[in-house]
Amino acid sequence: MSERATEQYNIHEAKTNLSRIIDRVEHGEEIVISRAGRPVAKVIPFPARAGRRGRGSLKGKLRMADDWDSPEVNDAIARDFGLLP
Repeated sequence: MSERATEQYNIHEAKTNLSRIIDRVEHGEEIVISRAGRPVAKVIPFPARAGRRGRGSLKGKLRMADDWDSPEVNDAIARDFGLLP
C-alpha cells in the first residue's frame, strides 16, 4: 500500500464510481466504504499469484544429492529446526 491515506467513499458514491474504485484497487490502493460516515467495508487487492505452469514444470531442472533422504541428513535438518538435541 502507498503512504497516502486510505480513500473513503459512502455507499452511494461507491455504487456510482465502482469501476474507478476497482481500477484504483488493481493498482494497489485500499478503499473504505462507509454508511452514514461509519466505515463498514474495505476493498483491497488480492495478493499476486505465482505463475505456475502445472505439475512437473521443474522436471529436469532440480538436482538432489543421492543421500537427500538419509537418516543423517534428516537428523541434521531436525536439529536445525530444534526438533532434536
